[in-house]
Amino acid sequence: MEAKAYLKYLRIAPRKVQIVADLIRGKDVGAAMAILMQTPKSASEPMIKLLKSAVANAENNYNMDVESLYVSQVFATPGPILKRIRPRAQGRAYRINKRTSHVTLAVAEKAKA
Repeated sequence: MEAKAYLKYLRIAPRKVQIVADLIRGKDVGAAMAILMQTPKSASEPMIKLLKSAVANAENNYNMDVESLYVSQVFATPGPILKRIRPRAQGRAYRINKRTSHVTLAVAEKAKA
């Protein structure tokens, strides 16, 4: 059984979010939280909130034991792109793509040995 949490329309490019997501994939919830707290990336703060949300979903909706949870899935997919224009020399305009992300994080209980 997995408990999931979704973060949509995050105003950070998916490739930047994926760097942080790779750090916590497969880790215990406590270890993942510690890693996120110490990671100096802009995506760390929203990922902390998302991890807390997934843990709360597991605890309240599925009656899972918080101590035995680990991050089973975490990935970022591209959301809509905000297209902006940068003025350049001689009346030209360059496009700036402001990318957004949809992040999915799932936690699951470890199998008891």
